[in-house]
Amino acid sequence: MAKFGRRWAWVAVLVLGVALYMLVLATLVDTRNINFIPALIMLGSSIAPATFLTFAQGRSGHWQVPGSVIAAAAFFGGIIGVVAAGWLEYDTLRSLGVLPMLFVGLIEETAKLVAPVLILLFWWRHRSASNGLVIGVASGAGFAALETMGYAFTALVQSQGNLGDVEQTLLVRGLTAPAAHLSWTGLTAGALFALAAAPSARRVIVFGATFVAAVALHACWDTFASQIAYVVVGLVSLGWVLLQMHLYRRADSRARIAGPPMAG
Repeated sequence: MAKFGRRWAWVAVLVLGVALYMLVLATLVDTRNINFIPALIMLGSSIAPATFLTFAQGRSGHWQVPGSVIAAAAFFGGIIGVVAAGWLEYDTLRSLGVLPMLFVGLIEETAKLVAPVLILLFWWRHRSASNGLVIGVASGAGFAALETMGYAFTALVQSQGNLGDVEQTLLVRGLTAPAAHLSWTGLTAGALFALAAAPSARRVIVFGATFVAAVALHACWDTFASQIAYVVVGLVSLGWVLLQMHLYRRADSRARIAGPPMAG
């Protein structure tokens, strides 16, 4: 029962989140009280990232990453990532005049790794690929939620209070978040923690290739602004991170079965 609860906790998060969102939306529409708009934006931007994060945690084995670590990764990953990416992108824009999408991907993927790197340094004893993937997903979730809040607020202002535009922004970005920021940061953080757990030339190459691929996927996502491109990039990103979850979970299971090496 405990294993079943872990694996399907994401459904409860999704159902509860949507129910709360609809409750706030109905209250806002009925009362026309604009004080409910911040709650609507906060819930709408957080439901999908929280759901996928719970899914990743439940599929990683045995809730190996404590809630406090996940909360820290999401909070600081979001704040540090958004602020660092904002400043770096602004400075690059001023120096280059035109900001290529490749630089946007490079800057944001690097910024989102700051929190996982700090957690790795302070939580060195628990460095495993599955832990890194969950922590990376948490960092990406915080970043995606804050970024979506910004886009939703911008849509509200530019549309002069049109609630439909805000809902559309929240829906589109919510549906695409797991296949974008959460997957990319989860993949790179997982490869980083795997490298820290067992350093080798092969794992250095794997981490470098994973990071480059995440930047490339991010750049493609930003450059080819079409539904077909979003579907292709999203399927590649989501399929890749789901595969890594499965492989990391199998590796953890084999390690637990093997146990610690016996003394000679």
